[in-house]
Order: sequence, then structure tokens, then C-alpha cells
Amino acid sequence: MISSKIVHVAILSHNFPRLRKFYECLGMKGTDSDRSRPFGQEGREGPLDQRSGAARLTDGYVGMNLIGREAGFQAGCDHFAIDVHDSDLALARIRERYPTLRVVKRPSNRPFASFSAHDPGGNVFDLSQTGMENRSGLYAGNRWQQSRRVHHIQTRVLDPALVARFYQDVFELREEEKSLEDPNFYLTDGVMILVIAPWKISDYVGTSPVRPGLDHIGFKVDSLRAVKQELAELGLPGESNQAIDRDRDKWTKADPARSGRALDWVSERDAILRLFATCRYGQYHFSDPDGVFTDVTEG
Repeated sequence: MISSKIVHVAILSHNFPRLRKFYECLGMKGTDSDRSRPFGQEGREGPLDQRSGAARLTDGYVGMNLIGREAGFQAGCDHFAIDVHDSDLALARIRERYPTLRVVKRPSNRPFASFSAHDPGGNVFDLSQTGMENRSGLYAGNRWQQSRRVHHIQTRVLDPALVARFYQDVFELREEEKSLEDPNFYLTDGVMILVIAPWKISDYVGTSPVRPGLDHIGFKVDSLRAVKQELAELGLPGESNQAIDRDRDKWTKADPARSGRALDWVSERDAILRLFATCRYGQYHFSDPDGVFTDVTEG
């Protein structure tokens, strides 16, 4: 039996303490294990600060790890994680049904991940099972429900049907209904939703292509107005990407020598934002202080 839950998402950042404040406005809460050391310094103790390795947050169901970015690692959404009832069965299904995919054992000091693997689209995910020795902190405690929470994550891949089938075959995620013309797949564990959207380079005509992979994180909140007010009080981004000032005159007056590039960048940014806004769940679209796309639905 596999009872799968999407219970973790990780972001790499140069300034994760600032990111922590942003995501706390969206409902994430710090945990008792909210301290960590950089790679290679697992023995160092001390309070969370700018030099620490990560900040760990939770909404009661999904854990969020804001990891200090090291050299060679790309900033932004990095991976997510799945909790299963029977990890041996999940691993056997991967090996038997998708023999070209690989699974690796994770270091024992990770508070959640026992294994890491990837889907047919190259998305990396961690895999763990309740009761494993490395489970600690928020991943070993009781879960709760609250009004502000992570609602969905979206990834863009070359073959959405293949990737969706993988998560159904291996983890028994359930597909939600959609319109015939909708190219996305919506898979749920009953609480969280994994949106699998197509990646097409033709979607980036007129701008620089964004690589396939995790695209954005979506939240459900009790009051969008309250969230925006809290972000504003902290001086954090909260303005909708659709409402950002795109006055061409303002760009050119600010730097006449680069007016051509300014005009080009406005249109390039618009192309990316239009693609981001196609998610059927998001009512309000913006980004965290590091530029990671975030959308919010109220209800």
C-alpha cells in the first residue's frame, strides 16, 4: 500500500532570513529545529543567523526548507519531497517500471530525505517514510491544518503526460478533472496539488527561455488583503506582477542611454508574466524577494 503525501519544498537563496519573513506572511511558521549548519559544518551549534545553512518552516502539512545557496548551485525552487507509507514498494515500482531512472541514498544528517530520485522530466524529489531514523523536527511531529497553507507546486516539462503517469504509477496520486483544452495535469494527494504543465520553447518567443523545472509555488490564504498588508509592513514584495509600473517614459527618463534595452526588457518581462498567470489556481501573482514566482488564491 502506498499512501503518498507531498510534504516538502526547498528553495535555494543567498538571503534566506529575508525569505523566511516573506513566507511567514503566507502562513509558514518557524520550527523548533529551525537551525542548521552549512555543508561540511554539521557539528557547529548556534542560533539561526545569516551564516546558518537553512531555515525550516511549516504550514502544518508541508515543510519548507530555505537553504543557503552554495557555489555551483542554482538559486530558486530546487526540489520537493514525497512521504510514503512503504518506501520499499515505491522504490521497487521505480526500478521495475522506469528502469532508466535512478535513486540515491541521502546523507544521514538530512531531517527528511532518506532517498533522492528524479521523474522522467528530470525533476528531483526526495523520498521518505514515517519512522525512518533520520526523521526529525517538523517531519517527525504531528500535523495540523490552518487557513494559510501551501496549495500547489507547478513544474514545466517536455512530456507532461509521461511525467503525470509516473506519479500516478509510483505514488498513486489522483488526477483532478480538467477541461479538454487544458494541457496541464493536476495530481493531488488529497491536500497538496502537483501541477504538471508543458514546457515549449515557443512560449518564450521574444524573451530568454526559462529552463524546464519547478515553476512556482501556490498558496491558499484566508485574506489576500491581510497578506498584502503584512508584506507591506515588513517592506517585502507584495505588489502583483500584473500591476508593476510599465511606463516606457519612466524607463527611458531614468537611463536614456539604455532606453532601447529598457523597452525590450519590459516586453520580455511581460511574456514571462503572461505564462506564469496561466495557472488556473492563482488569483494574485507576485514573487518572493529572490524572484521566485508565487501565486495566491483566497478561500
